[in-house]
Amino acid sequence: MQPSTALLIIDVQLGMFVSPLVPPVDQGDALLDTLRTLIHRAREASVPVVYVQHSGGRGHPLEEGTPQWHVHPAIQPREGEPVVRKHFSDCFQGTGLHELLQSRGIKQLVVAGIQTEFCVDTACRRAFSLGYQVTLVEDAHSTWPNKVLSARQMIAHHNLTLGSSFVQLARSGSLFQDSRQATTAAL
Repeated sequence: MQPSTALLIIDVQLGMFVSPLVPPVDQGDALLDTLRTLIHRAREASVPVVYVQHSGGRGHPLEEGTPQWHVHPAIQPREGEPVVRKHFSDCFQGTGLHELLQSRGIKQLVVAGIQTEFCVDTACRRAFSLGYQVTLVEDAHSTWPNKVLSARQMIAHHNLTLGSSFVQLARSGSLFQDSRQATTAAL
């Protein structure tokens, strides 16, 4: 077991799935199933789970205090699991995330969540620049299509780009397989 690893779940909030302001995130049900299994296995392996929750301003799909702002009920944090609130795409900017991780001796981050090209990408790059060993769960992050690319294309692009320089890539099924060890050979 490697006690220096944490699972970082980014912005998996109800507003990403149910909101009058945005359509549901691409393949949202599959993402929730994958995350639920990943979180369960991390907990079984005694790997801390850290949640990041975006706090948007008035009128934002994740407006702080609204029902859409809450972590999705399918993957609710357990009592004692940290929830770090952020106001920027960078989950380290203006938050205590780095200090929290440092105080727990975390040196490796396994990253999953939403939104691939913004908060997930930024978390991976910033964590890398702060000296963390980063694993991006390639099948456990999602986004929406834009005018140029489908959601699937953006996810594939970011897996390729981040995986070439900033992170190790791993499929969710390869992580936290054995409750007696916190990481796999992918880490």
